[in-house]
Amino acid sequence: MNRIVYLYGPITGKTYNQAEDWRAWMREQLTPHGIRAISPLRFKDYLANLEEISGHGREYAELGVLATPPAVLARDKFDVHRADMLAGNFLGADRPSIGSCFEQAWAHAKHTPVACAMEPVGNPHDHMFFTQTVNFRVQTLEALRDTVIAVLK
Repeated sequence: MNRIVYLYGPITGKTYNQAEDWRAWMREQLTPHGIRAISPLRFKDYLANLEEISGHGREYAELGVLATPPAVLARDKFDVHRADMLAGNFLGADRPSIGSCFEQAWAHAKHTPVACAMEPVGNPHDHMFFTQTVNFRVQTLEALRDTVIAVLK
């Protein structure tokens, strides 16, 4: 049985490659274990042309029905609800990720396990509502990968 992990984490303020690189690495690492990793950036190659991805999405909303803000929200929420686990990379975050906070809250409400990689102190997500809804907090992507495998395998 294939398990699904949703790869969440900051996208706003990043380039497409900055936001997607760790997700691609994680997919590659988890696939041999029968774990399907899904990204909120899948089928969004059009974002690669932007210098920086915004949180409001106005600069790409006209690029198709999947690019509109309501569609982005609907698909991300659907993905969180069908996922067996969330795994997030918050290492080096320079601002709070509002979308990630929503995704984590949706998972928490559904009792879906949440793991994230984040520094012990100094991260903008170091807030009780965020940290207290994380089940597994680690400090590296390798530890995040290992946690996902241990929980879902």
